[in-house]
Amino acid sequence: MPDEAAARDEAEEASAFSHPIVAPDVTAAYGDHPDQVIDFYAPRDGATAAPLVVAVHGGAWRAAYDRAHLSPFADFLARRGFAVASVEYRRGRPLPRQGAKGPVAGRWPETFDDVAAALDALPALAATHLPTADARRTVITGHSAGGHLALWAAARHVLPADAPWRTPAPPALRGVVALAPIADLALAQDMGVCDGASAQLLGGEGALFEARRPYADPAALLPTGIATTLVQGRADTTVPYAVAEAYADAAARAGEVVGVTFLAEVGHFPLIDPAADACAVVAEEIAQLAW
Repeated sequence: MPDEAAARDEAEEASAFSHPIVAPDVTAAYGDHPDQVIDFYAPRDGATAAPLVVAVHGGAWRAAYDRAHLSPFADFLARRGFAVASVEYRRGRPLPRQGAKGPVAGRWPETFDDVAAALDALPALAATHLPTADARRTVITGHSAGGHLALWAAARHVLPADAPWRTPAPPALRGVVALAPIADLALAQDMGVCDGASAQLLGGEGALFEARRPYADPAALLPTGIATTLVQGRADTTVPYAVAEAYADAAARAGEVVGVTFLAEVGHFPLIDPAADACAVVAEEIAQLAW
């Protein structure tokens, strides 16, 4: 069975990464760093008031994975009638720290600085570069590490009072659709998800991890009051479904209902693979919040 699961995972990842990169209609900067950009995709049906989907890519917050691998998914949504804004952000440096397994995940605090700045700049940038978007119907989605960032972006109004990213009011979102998200950093770290990427994102383990987690962990930032749905493959071995369950349980304890759509016999990558049935399920979940 382990060999079968590994073969399935490999095939699903190969399928998701087999699609050609789709160039955006326009790219706009929200800061001075080369990674501080947003790609905009206009709805392919020519709609003039299309819901806006903010998409945040995954890749364990590591430098090797940028927004390019999410571009076929962004195009898929644009062909479904959505306006799409695909957010880039600073990720871990390509060289590993001493003793680290592979490239280090994330940058503290730059990864969070960028996602906050991108969301703050988005309304003005979309009005200029994507006038077909209806910002009043904005849904944020993200895959894997990007799912973590999507949930975090929707929870900035409940960050600790001294957090530099805290907003005075909830974001103007119709909702969040998080795809196989790393939604509980503590559990993900305990489970070794993505080779300890959660602690790397926060800059260290132990006391430092625990001190920073209230500022970064979606499972610690509840309730948000924002409609939230998680879409998760039951056969996901990259971010096991227990992480999604832990987030939903934390929400319930906080008095909030979070929707969870579990997909049987689906792994990690079909959720963003336009060739997979799971991707159509994701689009429908987004549509239910946006339309």
